[in-house]
Amino acid sequence: MTCCDQRCALITGAVLGALIAVLGGILFPVGDMVIENTVNKETVLENGTLAYDTWTSVDVAIYRQFWLFNVQNPDEVVSQGAKPVLVQKGPYTYRTRFIPKRNITFNDNFTVSFVLPYGAIFEPDMSVGTEDDIFTSLNLAVAGVYGLLDHKLANLFIQSSNSKLFQNRTVKELLWGYKDPMLNTLLGVFYPYNDTTDGPYTVFTGKDDIKKVATIERWMGETSLSYWNDSYCNMINGTDGSSFHPFLDKKEHLYFFSSDICRSISAVYESTVDLKGIDVYRYMLPAETLASPLVNPDNQCYCTDPVITKNCSTAGLLDLTACRGTPVYLSLPHFLYGSDDLIQSVIGLNPNPDEHSIFLDVEPITGFTMRFAKRLQLNMMYGPSNDIVILNNITNYTVFPILWVNETAVLDDETADMFKKELISRLDLLEGFQIGLIVVGSIIFVSCMIGLIVVMCTKKNKRSLIA
Repeated sequence: MTCCDQRCALITGAVLGALIAVLGGILFPVGDMVIENTVNKETVLENGTLAYDTWTSVDVAIYRQFWLFNVQNPDEVVSQGAKPVLVQKGPYTYRTRFIPKRNITFNDNFTVSFVLPYGAIFEPDMSVGTEDDIFTSLNLAVAGVYGLLDHKLANLFIQSSNSKLFQNRTVKELLWGYKDPMLNTLLGVFYPYNDTTDGPYTVFTGKDDIKKVATIERWMGETSLSYWNDSYCNMINGTDGSSFHPFLDKKEHLYFFSSDICRSISAVYESTVDLKGIDVYRYMLPAETLASPLVNPDNQCYCTDPVITKNCSTAGLLDLTACRGTPVYLSLPHFLYGSDDLIQSVIGLNPNPDEHSIFLDVEPITGFTMRFAKRLQLNMMYGPSNDIVILNNITNYTVFPILWVNETAVLDDETADMFKKELISRLDLLEGFQIGLIVVGSIIFVSCMIGLIVVMCTKKNKRSLIA
């Protein structure tokens, strides 16, 4: 091969290498655009999309795990005003959300409506005991009339039925209902539950704006709540937590509404974790969510009882009386992030962020929630009363923990493998192809340029020797 031929070949190779590298670079934005269009299409809530199939499926098991508190010294509490000594026992596990959404109706304004059926199936293999285990717990009826009725009238009800401050009930009775002798009606922490529904919900499909996908437009036919006597606290913000818009930004807060707690809340990004080979963003419920209005002024409208909240200075408690129709107080388990007086009013609580906080693990490309743990504690209250005889020796208000629940789910191995195959592996393949083109093109370009320099230097040296 002549020197001219070598130069031409090397120049051609360098140009080809540069073109290959440039092609690899061009494929990055083009590939990103293709991925974005595909993901946006598949995350719309309409027949035939991955999001709709996931949204309507009940294949991923959702569980509610209950830890109940057993009072060790009920007599001392009543006779001496002693602090309740509590021992928790659990979990008692039930499978929930196994019934598909009902009455799914697509509307003209890019929304879809549905109702969410409730049901619970006991899982003995995932529980520490049976539904017949007996607990000594606060009498729900007594706590209810203490908070709602005139105390003289409440005392008549209590004495006529010979009711006590504490009662012995089975797990099944406490959770799902029993016939109360004082009120002559069925009572239970979650009564009624089976064969009931939540909703109707109306959410955006994302067809017109993917940023709005799964965002709640209406709940129970209304665009806002009516519990808090304030437009800010009554807002229904975000989704139901099962999914969010695709291509999440770590800096944004994720908003979701829960009918269980009668309000909207937000979660903030904490870290990226590996879930069965999938990178997910972990979002946590910040301590400010249930902080006192003195720390978080946004919570002022959730403070409805200045006596119980000590002039709205108590942290970690949400009064659900207006929402539930009975004096129930919500907190995180073991009063996590709550005021010291809440934790110290009973003996036996040990708040631990690892065990008692709320988190969501969300896949950031699709916005699908892959794992979550919604942990909440339900409490009622009793306190001093001159007119209710069984409370004559009580000297302090006590927010009493009945139980705490962890509603949890995680994608199964089969779904994880499918997700990695259909999305992650394709993204990795595309990225590998793009990088490969850049690397190969760069190597060819550099090699040819080096070769060209060598050829040119060799030719120059030959000319020097001839001269």
